[in-house]
Amino acid sequence: MWTIPNMLTIARVLAAPVVALMLLAGDDAAFWAFFVFALGALTDFLDGWLARRWGQVSALGAMLDPIADKAMVILALAVLMAGDQRMPVGGAMLIALPAVVIIMREVLVSGLREYLGAIKLSVTPVAKWKTTLQLFAVGALIGAPALRVLGAGPGLADTVLSLGLALLWVAAGLTVWSGIDYFLKAWPHLGTREER
Repeated sequence: MWTIPNMLTIARVLAAPVVALMLLAGDDAAFWAFFVFALGALTDFLDGWLARRWGQVSALGAMLDPIADKAMVILALAVLMAGDQRMPVGGAMLIALPAVVIIMREVLVSGLREYLGAIKLSVTPVAKWKTTLQLFAVGALIGAPALRVLGAGPGLADTVLSLGLALLWVAAGLTVWSGIDYFLKAWPHLGTREER
């Protein structure tokens, strides 16, 4: 259980609320919020790669890995949806709309997996891409205020913010696509298992 890949995954789960609390603390903690988020996102690649390379793939890691991804993205988005006072009027909606789509998809697919029980739905390439884009998008949205704290010019911070918003919308589109794909694969199994 206590392999390095599993400990990295557990660290990512624990990092998710830390990032959210740092974001709530305001600009003073913006750099550290970005730093912790970036380290967590890095472990998303590292834990799986190490587990496969060292022959330490485990049921615990397979269960916790998607939970860690969802926690990192959803908790950060929940805070970011509160809006940034420096954004133009209606700017918060540019985050809120794709964020709601992403959160709803994650809840629905998690519920679908729970309903199917022993019937496993394999992770698709689209789902992997949507997770990667979500992490990059949220990282950029967290990184923009961090750049301001570090004294970067407003032009660079605004560019990173715009990039984050664009990636978030693309990620939301891939999120919908992968969600529909999962439901289509699950369709033949819906209603075939006994009710509890």
